[in-house]
Amino acid sequence: MLMAHPVVLQNLIEQYETLRMLHAESGGTEVRQRMDDLAYTLCVSTGTRDVDAALIAARHQLPGARVEDDSALAAGAGTPGG
Repeated sequence: MLMAHPVVLQNLIEQYETLRMLHAESGGTEVRQRMDDLAYTLCVSTGTRDVDAALIAARHQLPGARVEDDSALAAGAGTPGG
């Protein structure tokens, strides 16, 4: 799988989270479309199918990410450690 450059991922995360914090999903058509586009790009860039998983995966690919901390990914897996 191709890996997106960390700067690109950081930019996508920031844009998506800014729009989400501003409750853009209840905004106009253009703003909702931008959120959908960002979500799609994050999913494609991280090889995921859902924007929440894409955000987690993107954060794990950023410099300084604690790769050994997969607690967010393991939540709901049923048993500790997998």
